[in-house]
Amino acid sequence: MRPQRYLLSITLSLVASVALLQVAMAQNDPLPSWNNTGAKTAVIKFVDRVTAKDSADFVAAEERIAVFDNDGTLWSEQPVYFQGLFALDRVRAMAPKHPEWKTTEPFKSVIAGDMKGLMATGKQGLAKVIAASHANMTAEEFADSVARWLETARHPTTGKRYDEMVFQPMLELLDYLRANDFKTFLVSGGGIDFMRVFAERVYGVPPEQVVGSEIDATFEMRDGIPTIVKVPKLVLVDDKAGKPIGIYRHIGRRPLVAGGNSDGDLQMLQYTTIARNASDTTPRFGLIVHHTDAEREFAYDRDSHMGRLDAALDEAGKRGWLVVDMKNDWKTIYPDSSH
Repeated sequence: MRPQRYLLSITLSLVASVALLQVAMAQNDPLPSWNNTGAKTAVIKFVDRVTAKDSADFVAAEERIAVFDNDGTLWSEQPVYFQGLFALDRVRAMAPKHPEWKTTEPFKSVIAGDMKGLMATGKQGLAKVIAASHANMTAEEFADSVARWLETARHPTTGKRYDEMVFQPMLELLDYLRANDFKTFLVSGGGIDFMRVFAERVYGVPPEQVVGSEIDATFEMRDGIPTIVKVPKLVLVDDKAGKPIGIYRHIGRRPLVAGGNSDGDLQMLQYTTIARNASDTTPRFGLIVHHTDAEREFAYDRDSHMGRLDAALDEAGKRGWLVVDMKNDWKTIYPDSSH
Protein backbone atom coordinates (compact mmCIF):
# COMPACT_ATOMS: atom_id res chain seq x y z
CA MET A 1 0.00 0.00 0.00
CA ARG A 2 1.32 3.43 -0.87
CA PRO A 3 2.27 5.61 2.12
CA GLN A 4 -0.35 8.24 1.19
CA ARG A 5 -3.12 5.66 1.06
CA TYR A 6 -1.94 4.11 4.29
CA LEU A 7 -2.01 7.46 6.10
CA LEU A 8 -5.45 8.20 4.64
CA SER A 9 -6.72 4.82 5.81
CA ILE A 10 -5.38 5.38 9.31
CA THR A 11 -6.88 8.88 9.42
CA LEU A 12 -10.31 7.66 8.33
CA SER A 13 -10.19 4.86 10.89
CA LEU A 14 -9.34 7.32 13.65
CA VAL A 15 -12.14 9.67 12.59
CA ALA A 16 -14.62 6.79 12.55
CA SER A 17 -13.44 5.61 15.97
CA VAL A 18 -13.82 9.08 17.47
CA ALA A 19 -17.31 9.40 15.97
CA LEU A 20 -18.35 6.04 17.39
CA LEU A 21 -16.90 6.99 20.77
CA GLN A 22 -18.86 10.25 20.76
CA VAL A 23 -22.09 8.42 19.92
CA ALA A 24 -21.46 5.90 22.69
CA MET A 25 -20.76 8.68 25.18
CA ALA A 26 -23.94 10.51 24.17
CA GLN A 27 -25.97 7.33 24.56
CA ASN A 28 -24.48 6.76 28.01
CA ASP A 29 -25.14 10.32 29.14
CA PRO A 30 -28.33 10.28 31.24
CA LEU A 31 -28.58 14.08 31.28
CA PRO A 32 -27.57 15.29 27.80
CA SER A 33 -29.24 18.70 28.15
CA TRP A 34 -27.17 19.48 31.24
CA ASN A 35 -23.80 21.15 30.84
CA ASN A 36 -20.85 19.32 32.34
CA THR A 37 -20.82 21.42 35.49
CA GLY A 38 -20.83 20.59 39.16
CA ALA A 39 -24.64 20.40 39.17
CA LYS A 40 -24.76 17.49 36.75
CA THR A 41 -21.91 15.75 38.58
CA ALA A 42 -23.67 16.14 41.92
CA VAL A 43 -26.90 14.58 40.62
CA ILE A 44 -25.17 11.58 39.07
CA LYS A 45 -22.94 11.01 42.09
CA PHE A 46 -25.93 10.98 44.42
CA VAL A 47 -27.88 8.53 42.27
CA ASP A 48 -24.85 6.24 42.01
CA ARG A 49 -24.31 6.51 45.76
CA VAL A 50 -27.79 5.33 46.75
CA THR A 51 -28.36 2.74 44.00
CA ALA A 52 -25.04 0.83 43.89
CA LYS A 53 -25.58 -2.37 45.86
CA ASP A 54 -22.01 -2.35 47.13
CA SER A 55 -22.37 1.22 48.41
CA ALA A 56 -22.49 1.89 52.14
CA ASP A 57 -25.32 4.33 51.36
CA PHE A 58 -27.42 1.94 49.29
CA VAL A 59 -31.15 2.60 49.57
CA ALA A 60 -33.73 -0.06 48.71
CA ALA A 61 -35.84 0.68 45.64
CA GLU A 62 -39.08 0.96 47.60
CA GLU A 63 -37.59 3.85 49.58
CA ARG A 64 -36.46 5.79 46.51
CA ILE A 65 -39.13 8.48 46.49
CA ALA A 66 -38.51 11.70 44.54
CA VAL A 67 -40.89 14.67 44.80
CA PHE A 68 -40.92 17.72 42.55
CA ASP A 69 -42.78 20.97 42.53
CA ASN A 70 -44.37 21.82 39.18
CA ASP A 71 -44.65 25.60 38.68
CA GLY A 72 -41.18 27.00 38.10
CA THR A 73 -39.53 23.62 38.69
CA LEU A 74 -40.80 21.46 35.82
CA TRP A 75 -42.37 24.19 33.68
CA SER A 76 -42.32 27.99 33.57
CA GLU A 77 -44.44 30.12 35.86
CA GLN A 78 -44.14 33.69 34.58
CA PRO A 79 -45.88 36.11 34.28
CA VAL A 80 -48.58 34.25 36.26
CA TYR A 81 -49.02 30.64 37.32
CA PHE A 82 -50.43 28.88 34.29
CA GLN A 83 -53.40 27.50 36.20
CA GLY A 84 -54.35 31.07 37.07
CA LEU A 85 -54.37 31.93 33.36
CA PHE A 86 -56.55 28.87 32.78
CA ALA A 87 -59.04 30.10 35.40
CA LEU A 88 -59.27 33.54 33.78
CA ASP A 89 -59.74 32.05 30.32
CA ARG A 90 -62.44 29.73 31.63
CA VAL A 91 -64.38 32.61 33.19
CA ARG A 92 -64.25 34.51 29.89
CA ALA A 93 -65.39 31.44 27.99
CA MET A 94 -68.29 30.92 30.40
CA ALA A 95 -69.31 34.61 30.45
CA PRO A 96 -71.94 34.42 27.65
CA LYS A 97 -73.96 32.07 29.85
CA HIS A 98 -73.69 34.47 32.79
CA PRO A 99 -74.75 37.97 31.65
CA GLU A 100 -74.84 39.08 35.30
CA TRP A 101 -71.05 38.81 35.40
CA LYS A 102 -70.70 41.93 33.25
CA THR A 103 -71.65 44.05 36.25
CA THR A 104 -70.50 41.81 39.09
CA GLU A 105 -67.01 41.65 40.55
CA PRO A 106 -64.65 39.89 40.29
CA PHE A 107 -66.03 38.64 36.98
CA LYS A 108 -66.47 42.13 35.59
CA SER A 109 -62.71 42.75 35.88
CA VAL A 110 -61.80 39.32 34.49
CA ILE A 111 -63.97 39.82 31.41
CA ALA A 112 -62.50 43.29 30.87
CA GLY A 113 -58.94 42.06 31.33
CA ASP A 114 -58.53 44.43 34.28
CA MET A 115 -55.98 42.67 36.46
CA LYS A 116 -55.73 45.58 38.91
CA GLY A 117 -59.48 45.47 39.37
CA LEU A 118 -59.35 41.71 39.91
CA MET A 119 -56.57 41.98 42.49
CA ALA A 120 -58.54 44.69 44.30
CA THR A 121 -61.26 42.12 45.02
CA GLY A 122 -58.77 40.30 47.24
CA LYS A 123 -58.82 36.66 48.30
CA GLN A 124 -62.61 36.53 48.22
CA GLY A 125 -62.66 37.65 44.60
CA LEU A 126 -59.99 35.18 43.58
CA ALA A 127 -61.85 32.42 45.40
CA LYS A 128 -64.95 33.19 43.33
CA VAL A 129 -62.93 32.95 40.11
CA ILE A 130 -61.52 29.57 41.18
CA ALA A 131 -64.96 28.32 42.21
CA ALA A 132 -66.50 29.36 38.88
CA SER A 133 -63.73 27.77 36.82
CA HIS A 134 -62.98 24.67 38.91
CA ALA A 135 -66.13 23.63 40.81
CA ASN A 136 -69.83 22.84 40.38
CA MET A 137 -69.05 20.48 37.53
CA THR A 138 -68.21 16.82 37.14
CA ALA A 139 -64.63 15.63 37.29
CA GLU A 140 -64.85 14.67 33.60
CA GLU A 141 -66.17 18.09 32.61
CA PHE A 142 -63.31 19.78 34.41
CA ALA A 143 -60.67 17.48 32.91
CA ASP A 144 -62.08 18.10 29.43
CA SER A 145 -61.93 21.86 29.95
CA VAL A 146 -58.26 21.66 30.98
CA ALA A 147 -57.38 19.43 28.00
CA ARG A 148 -59.09 21.80 25.54
CA TRP A 149 -57.34 24.80 27.07
CA LEU A 150 -53.91 23.17 26.80
CA GLU A 151 -54.57 22.43 23.13
CA THR A 152 -55.53 25.99 22.22
CA ALA A 153 -54.05 28.49 24.70
CA ARG A 154 -50.71 30.16 24.04
CA HIS A 155 -48.24 31.86 26.35
CA PRO A 156 -48.32 35.67 25.95
CA THR A 157 -44.53 35.99 25.57
CA THR A 158 -43.26 32.82 23.91
CA GLY A 159 -46.34 31.93 21.85
CA LYS A 160 -45.85 28.32 22.91
CA ARG A 161 -48.46 25.97 24.25
CA TYR A 162 -48.17 25.90 28.00
CA ASP A 163 -47.33 22.20 28.04
CA GLU A 164 -44.47 22.94 25.63
CA MET A 165 -42.86 25.20 28.23
CA VAL A 166 -41.55 22.29 30.27
CA PHE A 167 -37.86 22.09 31.07
CA GLN A 168 -36.02 19.51 28.99
CA PRO A 169 -33.25 19.02 31.61
CA MET A 170 -35.88 18.23 34.25
CA LEU A 171 -37.65 15.78 31.95
CA GLU A 172 -34.30 14.01 31.61
CA LEU A 173 -33.84 14.04 35.37
CA LEU A 174 -37.25 12.43 35.89
CA ASP A 175 -36.41 9.73 33.33
CA TYR A 176 -32.98 9.17 34.88
CA LEU A 177 -34.43 8.72 38.35
CA ARG A 178 -37.08 6.30 37.13
CA ALA A 179 -34.43 4.32 35.25
CA ASN A 180 -32.79 3.89 38.64
CA ASP A 181 -35.97 2.65 40.32
CA PHE A 182 -37.07 5.93 41.84
CA LYS A 183 -40.79 6.62 42.00
CA THR A 184 -41.40 10.22 40.92
CA PHE A 185 -44.20 12.39 42.31
CA LEU A 186 -45.49 15.88 41.59
CA VAL A 187 -46.02 17.80 44.84
CA SER A 188 -47.19 21.24 43.84
CA GLY A 189 -49.33 24.16 44.89
CA GLY A 190 -51.22 23.69 41.63
CA GLY A 191 -54.56 21.92 41.65
CA ILE A 192 -54.33 18.13 41.83
CA ASP A 193 -57.12 17.69 39.26
CA PHE A 194 -55.56 20.27 36.94
CA MET A 195 -52.13 18.59 36.92
CA ARG A 196 -53.52 15.08 36.59
CA VAL A 197 -54.83 15.95 33.15
CA PHE A 198 -51.34 16.26 31.65
CA ALA A 199 -48.85 14.88 34.18
CA GLU A 200 -48.55 11.41 32.68
CA ARG A 201 -48.40 12.58 29.06
CA VAL A 202 -45.91 15.38 29.71
CA TYR A 203 -43.83 14.13 32.66
CA GLY A 204 -44.41 10.39 32.74
CA VAL A 205 -45.97 10.79 36.19
CA PRO A 206 -49.25 8.86 36.52
CA PRO A 207 -52.26 10.54 38.17
CA GLU A 208 -51.95 8.51 41.35
CA GLN A 209 -48.49 10.08 41.87
CA VAL A 210 -49.74 13.67 41.69
CA VAL A 211 -50.17 15.63 44.93
CA GLY A 212 -51.62 19.13 44.76
CA SER A 213 -54.06 21.60 46.22
CA GLU A 214 -57.52 20.10 46.51
CA ILE A 215 -61.12 21.18 46.60
CA ASP A 216 -63.74 18.77 47.83
CA ALA A 217 -65.96 16.47 45.80
CA THR A 218 -69.16 14.51 46.18
CA PHE A 219 -70.42 11.26 44.72
CA GLU A 220 -73.72 11.13 42.86
CA MET A 221 -75.68 8.75 40.66
CA ARG A 222 -76.68 10.73 37.58
CA ASP A 223 -78.98 8.84 35.24
CA GLY A 224 -77.62 5.63 36.70
CA ILE A 225 -74.00 6.65 36.13
CA PRO A 226 -71.57 6.95 39.10
CA THR A 227 -70.34 10.56 39.00
CA ILE A 228 -67.81 12.66 40.92
CA VAL A 229 -68.83 16.31 41.27
CA LYS A 230 -66.32 18.99 42.27
CA VAL A 231 -67.60 21.40 44.94
CA PRO A 232 -66.16 24.77 46.06
CA LYS A 233 -64.79 23.69 49.43
CA LEU A 234 -61.03 23.86 49.98
CA VAL A 235 -59.48 20.69 51.41
CA LEU A 236 -55.71 21.28 51.12
CA VAL A 237 -53.45 24.11 49.98
CA ASP A 238 -50.41 22.11 48.90
CA ASP A 239 -47.93 24.94 49.29
CA LYS A 240 -45.33 25.83 51.92
CA ALA A 241 -46.18 23.88 55.10
CA GLY A 242 -48.98 22.17 53.20
CA LYS A 243 -46.48 20.23 51.07
CA PRO A 244 -45.17 17.94 53.84
CA ILE A 245 -48.81 17.39 54.82
CA GLY A 246 -49.66 16.42 51.25
CA ILE A 247 -46.69 14.03 51.15
CA TYR A 248 -47.77 12.49 54.44
CA ARG A 249 -51.37 12.05 53.28
CA HIS A 250 -50.80 10.85 49.73
CA ILE A 251 -47.38 9.15 49.72
CA GLY A 252 -46.78 7.88 53.23
CA ARG A 253 -43.00 7.75 52.84
CA ARG A 254 -40.42 10.42 53.46
CA PRO A 255 -38.80 11.38 50.13
CA LEU A 256 -35.19 10.70 49.27
CA VAL A 257 -35.09 13.55 46.72
CA ALA A 258 -36.97 16.84 46.61
CA GLY A 259 -36.84 19.53 43.93
CA GLY A 260 -38.33 23.00 43.97
CA ASN A 261 -37.66 26.56 42.91
CA SER A 262 -39.19 28.91 45.45
CA ASP A 263 -39.88 29.64 49.10
CA GLY A 264 -43.12 27.72 48.60
CA ASP A 265 -40.94 24.60 48.45
CA LEU A 266 -38.88 25.36 51.55
CA GLN A 267 -40.78 23.14 53.96
CA MET A 268 -40.81 20.23 51.48
CA LEU A 269 -37.03 20.51 51.13
CA GLN A 270 -36.62 20.67 54.90
CA TYR A 271 -38.93 17.68 55.47
CA THR A 272 -37.01 15.66 52.90
CA THR A 273 -33.41 16.45 53.81
CA ILE A 274 -33.08 17.31 57.51
CA ALA A 275 -32.13 14.33 59.69
CA ARG A 276 -34.65 13.60 62.44
CA ASN A 277 -32.15 12.14 64.90
CA ALA A 278 -28.59 10.90 65.19
CA SER A 279 -29.46 7.49 63.74
CA ASP A 280 -31.03 9.05 60.65
CA THR A 281 -28.03 8.76 58.32
CA THR A 282 -29.73 8.00 54.99
CA PRO A 283 -28.33 10.41 52.37
CA ARG A 284 -30.97 12.72 50.91
CA PHE A 285 -30.90 15.27 48.13
CA GLY A 286 -32.40 18.73 47.83
CA LEU A 287 -32.46 20.62 44.53
CA ILE A 288 -33.49 24.19 43.72
CA VAL A 289 -34.00 25.42 40.16
CA HIS A 290 -32.70 29.00 40.08
CA HIS A 291 -34.15 31.10 37.27
CA THR A 292 -31.11 33.02 36.02
CA ASP A 293 -31.65 33.04 32.26
CA ALA A 294 -33.53 36.13 31.09
CA GLU A 295 -32.65 35.44 27.46
CA ARG A 296 -33.93 31.86 27.15
CA GLU A 297 -36.57 31.94 29.89
CA PHE A 298 -36.90 34.41 32.80
CA ALA A 299 -34.57 35.71 35.51
CA TYR A 300 -35.98 36.27 39.00
CA ASP A 301 -35.58 35.27 42.62
CA ARG A 302 -35.78 37.34 45.82
CA ASP A 303 -38.07 40.16 44.67
CA SER A 304 -40.32 38.27 42.29
CA HIS A 305 -44.09 38.57 42.62
CA MET A 306 -44.31 34.98 41.37
CA GLY A 307 -42.09 32.12 42.52
CA ARG A 308 -40.14 34.19 45.02
CA LEU A 309 -36.86 32.52 46.00
CA ASP A 310 -35.42 34.16 49.10
CA ALA A 311 -35.41 32.19 52.36
CA ALA A 312 -34.93 28.89 50.51
CA LEU A 313 -31.96 30.31 48.62
CA ASP A 314 -30.34 31.36 51.89
CA GLU A 315 -30.98 27.98 53.47
CA ALA A 316 -29.65 26.05 50.47
CA GLY A 317 -26.05 26.84 51.38
CA LYS A 318 -26.56 25.81 55.00
CA ARG A 319 -28.25 22.54 54.07
CA GLY A 320 -26.08 21.57 51.12
CA TRP A 321 -28.94 21.70 48.64
CA LEU A 322 -27.96 21.84 44.99
CA VAL A 323 -28.83 25.19 43.39
CA VAL A 324 -29.16 24.66 39.63
CA ASP A 325 -28.20 27.76 37.67
CA MET A 326 -30.40 27.56 34.57
CA LYS A 327 -28.14 29.83 32.52
CA ASN A 328 -24.90 28.02 33.26
CA ASP A 329 -25.97 24.46 34.06
CA TRP A 330 -28.45 23.79 31.25
CA LYS A 331 -27.63 23.53 27.54
CA THR A 332 -31.25 24.02 26.59
CA ILE A 333 -34.45 25.02 28.33
CA TYR A 334 -37.45 23.75 26.41
CA PRO A 335 -37.76 20.52 24.37
CA ASP A 336 -36.99 20.61 20.64
CA SER A 337 -35.68 24.13 20.82
CA SER A 338 -32.33 25.89 20.44
CA HIS A 339 -33.36 27.90 23.48
